[in-house]
Amino acid sequence: MDITRGAVCAFTGHRPEKLPWRYDERDLRCVELKRRIEDAVRAVYEAGVRHYICGMAKGCDMYFAESVIALRDEWPDVKLEAAVPCETQSAAWTPQERERYYYILHQCDRQTLVSREYTPECMLRRNRYMVDSASILIAVYDFKPGGTMQTVNYARSLGLEIIEIQIPE
Repeated sequence: MDITRGAVCAFTGHRPEKLPWRYDERDLRCVELKRRIEDAVRAVYEAGVRHYICGMAKGCDMYFAESVIALRDEWPDVKLEAAVPCETQSAAWTPQERERYYYILHQCDRQTLVSREYTPECMLRRNRYMVDSASILIAVYDFKPGGTMQTVNYARSLGLEIIEIQIPE
């Protein structure tokens, strides 16, 4: 890996609605995806990255954050930053989803609030903040248009190294 800017890893990935197993994290494809994310997190750690940024969305973002938290249990020099698009990000989520969200949020070493209130642009601004702060991007996506693809394309335009993780079929 060639990390040209600060040793920071950002993450982008799909929400459960875009994953074949949706919310069933016991599905073997989900288990495999989590393993791939963990492998990527460890690989960038071994390349010198200690700071990880997560956008705190449901689905792949949560898998990523949990992998970083597990890595930090082994290596205390790991730092996790939550890039929160707006204060109400989890307001419409189920109680279980909010509980997971707040658990991860409280495990973060830093919280960056992009916008106090929801706006149509706050997710894009969150994604740009993460990419602008990073030297490498881990991305889980299916090459279809959407916020994840926009984030990957923006990272490419800035010359970030991108680790692409395919969704298990």
